[in-house]
Amino acid sequence: MTSPHVLVLFGASGDLAKRKLFPGLFRLHCSGLLPDVRIIGTGRHSPGSDEEFRASVEPEDAGEGWAEFAEGVRFVVSSADDGDELAAAVEQAEKELGGGDVRRLLYLSVPPSAMEPMIAMLDATGLAQRAHLVLEKPFGSDLDSARSLNRAVLGTFAEDDVFRIDHFLGKESVQNILALRFGNGLMEPVWNARHVAYVQIDVPEEIGIEGRASFMESTGTFRDMISTHLFQLLGFVALEPPPALDAGALHERKAEVFGAVRPLDPERVVFGQYAGYRDEDGVDDDSRVETFVAIEAFVDNPRWEGVPFLLRTGKCLGATRRTITLGFREPPLAMFAGETGGAPNELVLELTDSPRISLDIRTKTPGPDLALEPHTLSVRFGGEDSLEAYEKLLLDAMAGDHTLFTSTREVERLWELCDPVLADPPTAQVYEPGSWGPQEALDLAGERGWRLPG
Repeated sequence: MTSPHVLVLFGASGDLAKRKLFPGLFRLHCSGLLPDVRIIGTGRHSPGSDEEFRASVEPEDAGEGWAEFAEGVRFVVSSADDGDELAAAVEQAEKELGGGDVRRLLYLSVPPSAMEPMIAMLDATGLAQRAHLVLEKPFGSDLDSARSLNRAVLGTFAEDDVFRIDHFLGKESVQNILALRFGNGLMEPVWNARHVAYVQIDVPEEIGIEGRASFMESTGTFRDMISTHLFQLLGFVALEPPPALDAGALHERKAEVFGAVRPLDPERVVFGQYAGYRDEDGVDDDSRVETFVAIEAFVDNPRWEGVPFLLRTGKCLGATRRTITLGFREPPLAMFAGETGGAPNELVLELTDSPRISLDIRTKTPGPDLALEPHTLSVRFGGEDSLEAYEKLLLDAMAGDHTLFTSTREVERLWELCDPVLADPPTAQVYEPGSWGPQEALDLAGERGWRLPG
C-alpha cells in the first residue's frame, strides 16, 4: 500500500485504457493492492456523462465490485491548451481523499508529438506538483525528438518522478530472466559466448493492425517494437550481473549493454509489409511502412563477443508468441553416432500469460545402440497471485520504484542505434499473411533457422 493517489489518465478513451489500464486497476482494487484512489480520465473529447464513461471502460467480466470501484472514476475534458478544469477536478479529488499526503500519478498515453505540449500544460496548471509522471512509449520518434522530449520532461519533473513505461518489463516471465540467471548456480557460468552460440528474441503476432492504421502509418513496427520492447528484452538477457537487484544497478547494467551494441548493419536488417496492408482503411495506397522487422545485432563485449542476437517481430504472422531462445554450442568432441544431426541444446523462455521455461537436451535412445534422441525438460510458472504487466507497473509507479522502467540514458542510446536505419530504411518486402515474413528474414538465422516454425 502507498499513499492515497489521484490518478489522471490522458488518452482515457483510447484502446490501451479500455483493454489494460482500467481492467488492471479494477483487479488491483479487488485484490486489495490498490491504495485509496480517485481516477480521472481525460482527453479532448467528452465520451458523455461520467456514467457513460464508466460503462465504456467496464471490463466484460467485471461482475461484483465494479459499481464500488467506478464511484471513484470520472472524466474531464482537457487539452494541451486548456487544463484548468482538469486541475480543479484534481484538487477536488484530493480534498475527497483528505488532502495531506495525497500523491498524483499522471499517465500520458498520447502520441509522441503531443507529449511536449502536454508537459507544458502540466507545468502551467500546477498539475506537475507532487506528481509522478508515466510516459507511454515510443519516447519520441527519433534521437532528436527523444532528446527534446527529455529536456521538456526534466525541465518540469525530477528524474526520480519520471516513469518511462515499457510493459514487456512488467511481465513476470521477463523478471524470471533475472531469477533464472542469478538465482541458479547452474545458469550464470554458461551465460556467455563460450557456451552460447546464438540468441533469438521472437515476438510474432497473428493479428493485423486492427483498425490502428493511423498509429502504424505514423510509427511503423521498427519504432513501435524494436527500439523499445525487443531491445529491452535484449538488455535483460545480456546484462552483466548487477551488484544489487535495484533500479540504479539494473539501469546501469542495461545502459552498458546498449552502449556495447555494434552499429546495426543495414544488410542484416529486413523490413516487410504483409500483403493486403495497403487495402486496410486509413492506409496510404503507396505506403512503404513496415509491418515486420527482423534484425541481427551484436553486443561487442567479452561476455557476448561474436554471438548473434536475432530479433524478429511483425503483424499477420504464423503465430502469436513471445519467445527468447539461447542456443548452446555443440560439445567439442562428437562421441555418439548422429549426434549433431538433431536439434541443438536450446534454453527457451516463453514470455506469454502462461509462462514456461524449457531446456532441450539429448539422452540415450533405448535399445542396444549407443545413440542419442532429443527430450525437453519443462517448467511452467505463474498462478493466481501473478500480476499482469500493467498492474505491476502501475503499483511500482505509485510506490516510486523505477526498477522495471527505462531511463533517459537507455532511451537515447537506443535511438542512437536505431536512427541510421530509420534515416535509410530497407525496402519493405511483401509477405503473405500467416507466413513467417520475407525469405530474407528467414535466412538471417542461417542453417539452424529460427526456433519458431519457418
